[in-house]
Amino acid sequence: MSPLLLSVLLSLVSAVAYAAAAIVQERVAASAAGPRYAPLRSPAWWVSVLLNGLGATLHVAALAFGPLSLVQPLGALTIVFALPMAALFVGRRAGRRAWRGALMATVGLAGLLSLTSGSDAQSLADGERWLLAAGTFGAVAVLFTTAHLVGRPVLRSVVLAAAAGVSFGMASVFTKSVAEDWTSGAPLAEWTGLLVLSAFAVTGLLLSQASYRGAGLAAPLATVTVVNPVVAAAVGLTLFGESFRYGTAGTVAALICGAVAAGGLVQLTLDRMTVPPEALSVSDPAGEPRPVREAESDGDAPRPEVGQGVDVGAVPGTRPYLEVEVRSRAVAGRS
Repeated sequence: MSPLLLSVLLSLVSAVAYAAAAIVQERVAASAAGPRYAPLRSPAWWVSVLLNGLGATLHVAALAFGPLSLVQPLGALTIVFALPMAALFVGRRAGRRAWRGALMATVGLAGLLSLTSGSDAQSLADGERWLLAAGTFGAVAVLFTTAHLVGRPVLRSVVLAAAAGVSFGMASVFTKSVAEDWTSGAPLAEWTGLLVLSAFAVTGLLLSQASYRGAGLAAPLATVTVVNPVVAAAVGLTLFGESFRYGTAGTVAALICGAVAAGGLVQLTLDRMTVPPEALSVSDPAGEPRPVREAESDGDAPRPEVGQGVDVGAVPGTRPYLEVEVRSRAVAGRS
């Protein structure tokens, strides 16, 4: 097998591993009553951690056999693999808008990454590393705070996913920097860089886990998948001397690809928030109809968060058993 073909195969398996990890994380978030960020007592969550580790290992191995311009765009297939895998293994079917948004995000991201051109390897000075780390942790803290100020569960999840993508992207940047400076003669000389990248990786994992609660699978996963390499590419362009191919034309094409990817994320977010005309409704005691649930993506619906209050509608008539219609305040759009 040629090195290029092996690189492609490893990249595809890596994307499948990341997709499987995301599906498991979403299922844990939808069913677990434990902590939002670190359900340490859930065996399934630890399975997702192992799958994420496997995906990262395969991604690094793919980079050893193939060029970055090939491996990075193939990694964007994670969201495309995740939707049919979720439908096949857990019965979570995505609708047309979710598929359209996922494809837009994937195509835009793949195009953006394919236009990024590497240059001679450069390293970051210690001052630049600490400044970059402090700025990134500050940005993640701002996103984290913003997420907790947002009332809509879907928007909160997307903001948390963006924070996770920033953390993962910066972990990639520090991985590259540490790899450039590491020498066999002084294997522990880069321990501070390893500590920082580990902190970013763990932060990204915890934030991504929380992002799946209340928003389904597609929107948080697409957000992480897009933000992660975009942040890494932005740092590469500004600090590592990377550039876009084909000069001005390549820059314009990259901007278009970025707009397409952003449009895909908007589609996925709106898919979780739009109320369809056929939304179910019941009558309150005064006889007025009221919505029962928010719009769903033809099956890939965000689930109500564990522990939220519910409203119970009146049951007309006398029956030998009780029928109760239950709806989540978050799903119904009420505060």
